[in-house]
Amino acid sequence: MNPVEIAEAVSELAEKPFDQETFPYAFLEAFGFKQTTIRRLKSGETNASDLPNGVLRRGSIHMLVCERGAVSSSLRALRESPRTASAKARFILATDGVDFEADDLVGGNTIACAYPQFSDRFGFFLPLAGISTTKQISDSDFDIKATGRLNRLYVQLLKDNPDWGVAEKRNEMNHFMARLIFCFFAEDTDIFSGEALFTSTIERMTAGVQTNTHDIISEIFRAMNEQDKESVEPKLPRWAVDFPYVNGGLFSGSVEVPVFSKIARSYLLHIGGLDWTKINPDIFGSMIQAVAEEDERSALGMHYTSVPNILKVLNPLFLDDLHAQLEEAGDNSRKLLNLRNRMARIRIFDPACGSGNFLVIAYKEMRKIEAQINKRRGEADRRSDIPLTNFRGIELRHFAAEIARLALIIAEYQCDVLYRGQKEALRDFLPLDAMNWITQGNALQLDWLSICPPTGTGVKLQGDDLFSSPLEQAQIDFENEGGETYICGNPPYLGSTWQDDQQKADLKAIFAHRTKSWKSLDYVAGWFMKAADYGTQTNAVSAFVSTNSICQGQQVPILWPLIFATGHEIAFAHTSFKWANLASHKAGVTVVIVGISNHAEKIRQLFSIADNDASIVKEAENINAYLVPGQNVVVDKLSRPMTDVADMDFGSKPVDGGNLFLNFTEKHALVQRSPAAAQFIHEFSNSEEFINGKQRFCLWIGEDEVADAREIDEIARRLDAVAEMRLASPKLQTQQSASTPHRFGEVRHRKSHYTIVIPRVSSENRDFLPVGLVSGGTIVGDRNFALYDAPLWNLALIASRLHWVWIGTVCVRMRTDFSYSNTLGWNTFPVPTLTEKQKADLTRCAEDILLAREHYFPATIADMYDPERMDKEFPLVREAHERNDDTLERIYIGRRFRNDTERLEKLFELYTKMTSSSATTRKVGAA
Repeated sequence: MNPVEIAEAVSELAEKPFDQETFPYAFLEAFGFKQTTIRRLKSGETNASDLPNGVLRRGSIHMLVCERGAVSSSLRALRESPRTASAKARFILATDGVDFEADDLVGGNTIACAYPQFSDRFGFFLPLAGISTTKQISDSDFDIKATGRLNRLYVQLLKDNPDWGVAEKRNEMNHFMARLIFCFFAEDTDIFSGEALFTSTIERMTAGVQTNTHDIISEIFRAMNEQDKESVEPKLPRWAVDFPYVNGGLFSGSVEVPVFSKIARSYLLHIGGLDWTKINPDIFGSMIQAVAEEDERSALGMHYTSVPNILKVLNPLFLDDLHAQLEEAGDNSRKLLNLRNRMARIRIFDPACGSGNFLVIAYKEMRKIEAQINKRRGEADRRSDIPLTNFRGIELRHFAAEIARLALIIAEYQCDVLYRGQKEALRDFLPLDAMNWITQGNALQLDWLSICPPTGTGVKLQGDDLFSSPLEQAQIDFENEGGETYICGNPPYLGSTWQDDQQKADLKAIFAHRTKSWKSLDYVAGWFMKAADYGTQTNAVSAFVSTNSICQGQQVPILWPLIFATGHEIAFAHTSFKWANLASHKAGVTVVIVGISNHAEKIRQLFSIADNDASIVKEAENINAYLVPGQNVVVDKLSRPMTDVADMDFGSKPVDGGNLFLNFTEKHALVQRSPAAAQFIHEFSNSEEFINGKQRFCLWIGEDEVADAREIDEIARRLDAVAEMRLASPKLQTQQSASTPHRFGEVRHRKSHYTIVIPRVSSENRDFLPVGLVSGGTIVGDRNFALYDAPLWNLALIASRLHWVWIGTVCVRMRTDFSYSNTLGWNTFPVPTLTEKQKADLTRCAEDILLAREHYFPATIADMYDPERMDKEFPLVREAHERNDDTLERIYIGRRFRNDTERLEKLFELYTKMTSSSATTRKVGAA
């Protein structure tokens, strides 16, 4: 379940008559617990409580429904219960149906409220559903609840008005919803005079009729579009005259409203009953945009982008500099004025703005700084000099674009109330300004210079009828002469596999004349290239959130030389971290943040997360495209290792149609019938067998054994089937191999005592690459790489965190998984010259890792390296890897590295030195 679904379920529970017996189980059901789990709790099978009538779900919550007036004492009993601690309950909850109290034993927070109001605090309990919450999320219960209610209304209106769901009517429907949201906000924040003016008017004027709801709303909208209400024809009804003139494009144009059924009217009034003063445009807009997208409605509430994550982009982009100037200005009136004037000309441009998160946060942060300036200058109630028109965006979806502008309007009003007071805010709020800042369209097709032009020129392009804004804004741009432009955002990522025809066409238009390899690029690369091109005409600095693949593997040599060629360099960056959403039990995508500029400071900032989750900021003279301090180099493939490590080769490829393979049952049956067959059967290991411990066998027949093997009927039948399959192949090479059906299509196996095996593709979620040993008689498949009879210290290198970060950085990705490469990853891996003592130490480390795994037999690699299970269930494996990393990293720098960024910095330093006299090092751009 997602937060919106949970909010609805909890609200329904709170509205029902309280049932002492069923409440604990209904509460768990509202947070997505399965019926089987609840049944086992009810039966007492899994109820670990030691209190009468208590319900304890291990690892989750201990609840007690008590007698009237005993809530506080019951909560104390829950807190003191030995079972609460031993069962590791995170929450304790007590209620009597009148009062409600709960504690978060991990977070240290508590709630106490009347029973019906506990639904307003559902965010407190989101960890029960596996949703990790930040303070901002738990403080945004209203936004999540409002989103759910609006979604119910939207779906009901489409059900009542099917014609409003067609493509031709969709924009009008979305515009209608934006108008409703404004009205709900306005009536609770005194923008409309009179208590709950919008909702109460609809309720009063539709009482006993109800089917005329659409007519009443239409007249209200018409009133807000008329400045001279007395002279308008047809005349407005007296009850509508109280609504103020709003316009600003929001209420201009058609006032047609979809028909409301009794159910839809009920939903509307219910939404109006919420306290819209609590709306938070930071989070609300990003969730409400999904209401209008049918294919996204199932993910409702998962579009939240946390403010701390957004600030990871905005702070180094420009906010840190503004804060530094504010601190330097102190109370100096002239310096403060200069800073304020500078801020009034700063433009923030998000060419993938969605519902406006980045723009809203940037606006609020700038208003916060401006408020401090005004306070120090004795002008606390001064009207803001920061115009909303300086916050510009492009968004593909119509409703998201509408919500982005509405979110900025709400943010402006809230900032005015906060910094100037309610009276001043109301005085200046209406009518709304008709000028537009958000353009609806395809950002990769539009000319950014026409939407956010160089200062002194007019806007040449606007979106289609968005708030009916004027086509010309030259006077705004003229006033912004000499200002700065900062481009930011979180564009769609979409690897090449997932791009549709239109998206491929977008990239082709941007890249085809620059490189033949553009088809391998992620969709987000288009935004980086457009930003670099834009920067050649302006003094803009740009920073985007992107999947980390754009700074790894094959995308580096394709994209970054093109960006560097425009004169841009990486001004700052944040290495890989999780950009999480609100989906329960799901990790967020791994992203990086990259800022580019053609006038970057001499010292660049590289942000990263340490192994202990602490934030680290490293200063560097240059940051390369792999997001590592150092020269702008590209790692190219090598046919042989550049250091003293063993040769690595692919495994053998069968090309047999499955005819050379046997499972355990087939092997056993064949040997029973024909004992001589045993000599031709070998164990087989591909990545699936190696990682998941599956047993599989293959026929492996030497050239001098073919005649004997064919004496066995089943083997002869299988070889004939291989020959038939190969002859039918359209590939000439495969057809030619039909004459030797006893051989794999590609044979690389060598006789050895043992083979070091590493899968070609493995999950990035593991902390270490899944490397191991198989016996020399095992045939290694082509989905693995193999090192035959290699010194065991080679395994220690591959199993290290150092090698993990190198592979993750320089090798190609298979979706988000690591795609190992011998030529690009192993042969280029920088290893210092090792002494015999160091090789012996690493050999012992490799042995310790293998012995630790053996200790947990029959657990598989998949089991032992599962990040959720490794530390708890297989601690000896973790300890062996820690010793291995400690030993190896001391060889490199005499101590453990602090984090992966430091590891990569050292590896690239070594790589550059080792290849400096060779043609294998390709430098790109200026270092």
